[in-house]
Amino acid sequence: MDIRQKIKEDILNNQLPRGLPLRQTALSNRYNVSRIPIRDALLSLKADGWLSPHGKAGVMIPDLHWKEAEDLYLMRAELECLLFNMAFDLIGEQEVKQARSFLLELDQKNLPLISRGELNWCFHNALYKVAKRPTLQRVVEGLNAQAVRYLGFQYGPLGHREKSQNQHEVLLSFIERRDKSAALKHLRQHIEEAGVLLTNYLKKIKTE
Repeated sequence: MDIRQKIKEDILNNQLPRGLPLRQTALSNRYNVSRIPIRDALLSLKADGWLSPHGKAGVMIPDLHWKEAEDLYLMRAELECLLFNMAFDLIGEQEVKQARSFLLELDQKNLPLISRGELNWCFHNALYKVAKRPTLQRVVEGLNAQAVRYLGFQYGPLGHREKSQNQHEVLLSFIERRDKSAALKHLRQHIEEAGVLLTNYLKKIKTE
């Protein structure tokens, strides 16, 4: 796991402070590397939305907010279903086989959260990529990358991992039966259900 991935994993597991500046020297000591790869990793994470500006040149880990979580699932529901609709008739046995292989990897215990997030995207990407719509694909991938920041809640206190896996299996069964209408409906429900659950949870803990 490279430095960028290690920082992301520590963010997901609340091992780094939120709302306070991240010091390159401290991170350099923590990960036992020079400041140059730390600087590059922080710049990359800032560009991807994992970090936000702090002061003149610093960065910090932003608080997770229900409005962002809601925006992400609403956008994902619309754009992923659009992309999936474009891809559906082109999905063959090879794509289903590849998607199912990612599900098997997701069933492993003690996977790092960041790996779960990446494998979850690999599952969906295996089904979407045959649409060959690179611009839309990049946007959808970016939304999924942002949503990974919330996995600590979804796989932690919300306990959504097993249900999500079951929903993935159902989606594949609809694809194998060539039931496009049911597959599209199920994908939207899959995204929206997890999104509503997360949004409501974040609203609750904000008011407590």
